[in-house]
This record gives sequence, structure tokens and C-alpha cells, in this order.
Amino acid sequence: MNRGFWSNLPRPVIGLSPMDGVSDAAFRAITERYGRPDILFTEFTAVEAIARGKTKVMEALITKPSSSPTVAQIFGTEVQSYYSSALAIAEMGFAGIDINMGCPAKNIQQRGAGAGLIRTPKLAQKIVRTVQKAMQDRADGITMEQAGVHPDVIGFVSWYRTRFGATPLEGVLPVSVKTRIGFDVPAVESWIPALLEVAPVNITLHGRTLKQMYTGMADWDEIAKAAEIVHASGSGITLLGNGDVQSRDDALERVATYKVDGVLIGRASFGNPWLFAGREPTPRERILVALEHTRTFMELTPEAHFLSMRKHLAWYCKGFPNAADFRLKFVRANSEEEVKNIAAEAMEMLAQGTHT
Repeated sequence: MNRGFWSNLPRPVIGLSPMDGVSDAAFRAITERYGRPDILFTEFTAVEAIARGKTKVMEALITKPSSSPTVAQIFGTEVQSYYSSALAIAEMGFAGIDINMGCPAKNIQQRGAGAGLIRTPKLAQKIVRTVQKAMQDRADGITMEQAGVHPDVIGFVSWYRTRFGATPLEGVLPVSVKTRIGFDVPAVESWIPALLEVAPVNITLHGRTLKQMYTGMADWDEIAKAAEIVHASGSGITLLGNGDVQSRDDALERVATYKVDGVLIGRASFGNPWLFAGREPTPRERILVALEHTRTFMELTPEAHFLSMRKHLAWYCKGFPNAADFRLKFVRANSEEEVKNIAAEAMEMLAQGTHT
């Protein structure tokens, strides 16, 4: 099995989980700069939209060059769309392709995508094989034009490579899967072996069923059961756990307890890129990095709606006096200039040691 960069990752792997509406270009850039996770994933992108030339969705794939390998995550149900989309994405310089089989959103899973694929294992297997074939065909020399990639997408890839200095990697890019422990109830005994049959290089398993969404606690006993199945297969496939990991120390403890090859951390990283480095920032650092995050957002995605930046600013506001007041101010900001002014006010308060 050609594992690509996965063969060179440290063990245990501690990475940033893909999160729709959160793990955008700026969030990943800041997380990489201050946390240096072992691996980064993009937000997921619809293969059907890419196949039809809707390049706006590909803005979710924008990535600033980093020392941590970045994997592009995709979702959908149309097999041929996976083929052409994966080929195009591979030309953007990503280290690998990850297939989302875990999103529980109603509009995604009801049409059979995301976690909906748990109910159709044959289709899930066909999708993995199709993306693997696309990566092999690319390594064998097929071009985007020959593969029928939409001309607008070819144009976007060309623009992207020029704008961000991205260089496509040679060889066969590894294909991985992120999924859940089941649909209505845990089903790792049948679902994980079905995935093993098509040999993705890695399976990341979120410890909740689709029915749970993000409620309750992640079931790490089910994750451990899945890890045992994967390791017993002798396939060389790795399994990462995901769900409710609160810190780097927590991640290491779960690796030791549940015998996974690593973890991906999601919500605990909100406003906390330092988590992966295992350190606690000062109040001053929180404010300065909130401002830096804003600058990075404007640099990488200047056409994006500033509204999507507000939640990130709010997440930085904790652990210092009057944090709640500044959180309210940040979530009303409409520009980088307004963020600068609010940050300056917060820094002055911290310098003077004054608060109400």
C-alpha cells in the first residue's frame, strides 16, 4: 500500500479535524503557525458542484503553504463527479484526498452523502475505489482535459497555483476516509470491515452515530473496537479517533487508553491554535492572534463575507478581564479596521490592568 505522507507522520498523530464553516484557509494557517498539528484538513467540498464547474465552492480549498501536510476533503454521491473532482484537486498541491462519510447534516445525509453513505456500503466502496483510480490515473499521466474536468475548474486550478504558489505533488496521492461509528446505532463490526475491503490509507472515526449528531458523549469504546479490527487486519491502515478531545494531554491519554494511531481535534481548537503545542496563551497573545487571524483572513480570502470571521474572534475572547464585553464587540465587527480598534482597546485595558 502506498501511504504517501502518512508513512512519515509522527506517532501518535495529533491533527486538526475538518469542520464545515470553521476550518477555512485562515483558521488552518493560524492553527499551523501556533500549534503545528501533524496534519490539517480542509472544509469539505461538494464533488457534484466541482464537476459542474461551480468554482465558488473551491474557495473552501484555498490553502496557505505550510509545513504540516494538508488534505482536501470532499463529499457527494455521484461516482463520476468524484473522479474528475479528485483529479482537479490533486493539481492544487494537496498531500492527499479525504472522503467525508460522516457529516450528519440533514441536507447532506438525506441525499445519501456524508454519514448517509454508512447505509450504502457498496456505494461507499465504489467511491473510494473511484478516487483511488483517479489518483493512479493521474500518476500515470492523464490530464484534467483528458479526464473531462470542467474548463472553468481547470481555469480555477491554474489561477490558484499562480496566486498561492502551489505545486502539485507527483505520484499517487493517498486516499483516506472520515466517518462515524454508525447510522442509528453503533455498527463498527460491519461498517469498518466494509471500508477495509477497499483499503483507504487511513480511517478517522468520530465516536457518535449520525442519529446523535453532536449530542451526548463520543463513544470511545466503539472507537477502540474499530481500532482493534483495523489493526488485526494486518493491512497497514491506520485509525484515528475523533470526538470530545479537549487538549493535547487528553489526546495522548486517549491514544494510550483506546489504542488508536492518533486523534483529530475539532471543537476544542476554536480560538485556541496553541492547543496542539500543549501551551496556554496569555491574554495579550489571544488578542494579538485574533487580530493576526483577521489579517490572514483578508489576505487569503478577501472576497469572503466578513460575517464568517466574527465567530473566530469571539472564540479568542476568554481567559481575561471583560472578555465577555469584548466578545460582544468583536461579533459586531464588519471590517479589519474595526477589529484593529477593538483589539487596541483590549490591549490598553490589559496594559493598564483596568476592568469593570
